[in-house]
Amino acid sequence: MEKMLTIHGLEKSFKEKKVLKNISFEVHKGEIMAILGPNGAGKSTTIRNIMGIMYPDSGTITFHNYNGSDIPRNKIGYLPEERGLYKNVNVMDILLYLANLKDYPLDKAKERIMMYLKKFDLEGKEKVSVEELSKGMGQKVQFIGSIIHEPELLILDEPFSGLDPVSQELFKEEIRGLADNGTAILLSSHQMNLVEEMCDRLFMIQRGEKVIYGTLEDVKRKYANFKCTIHGENNIDELQGIPGVLRVEQKDEASILHLNNHVEPSAWLKNLPDHLVIHELKINRISLHEIFIDIATDKNLLKEEGVMYA
Repeated sequence: MEKMLTIHGLEKSFKEKKVLKNISFEVHKGEIMAILGPNGAGKSTTIRNIMGIMYPDSGTITFHNYNGSDIPRNKIGYLPEERGLYKNVNVMDILLYLANLKDYPLDKAKERIMMYLKKFDLEGKEKVSVEELSKGMGQKVQFIGSIIHEPELLILDEPFSGLDPVSQELFKEEIRGLADNGTAILLSSHQMNLVEEMCDRLFMIQRGEKVIYGTLEDVKRKYANFKCTIHGENNIDELQGIPGVLRVEQKDEASILHLNNHVEPSAWLKNLPDHLVIHELKINRISLHEIFIDIATDKNLLKEEGVMYA
């Protein structure tokens, strides 16, 4: 798969604090790559280095065959977490201004703006000033501004913030469509359910260091052990004593049995005592949300069974 963006050995310090430590990853053409981590982990600093808003102390950032300050920024789209549009300018003018900053033909930009306004249920809003828009509408306009120039690399920082479920679906459909047409997408979000649904690979950072890097399938296979949820009143000590059970959580009448690494669910089910009270039983893997929480809160529950983060 063609590499669009390569980050190698990125390091950055502010005064005495080192916020990025040997960060390396790649973003490929036509893929959605997630960059994840708790607040303060170094995600925004990494993105700002890629965008040339600041420069690393060491390491390289390569876009195609361009490095550092030579990277053609007009080939990159960026939706920042901190939204910023001129409030007293109308929608058409601000989007044409953003297209012009990227050296994109204005006649073509105007056609694309009208197309996207219709697609995002903003038809007829082209002469409305930004300050008259709702938060969700403003988010749509800024998203359009990040893609109006047909970027080869698109960086999205919390793109779903402030959106209702219908608008989230519109964004998801558009982002996946862009990737299908070859755009490389680097997406940062705290909404793990959306990341799990959309992204092909992920890079997770904690305290400025890599902790997980790989395809979603590989990460789930390596770190997301199976868990069995049993609805019914049962003795927690008895559940804890079942072979293959690492720990047990109880929530109301539901018991969540976290299974050891390498447990095969079909074979493990034979270990359940016949007299257990089972009104409902479900087996699935630990979610990306749970992996994220384990890392962000330093619970180390996944490490207890000998599995270390990458």
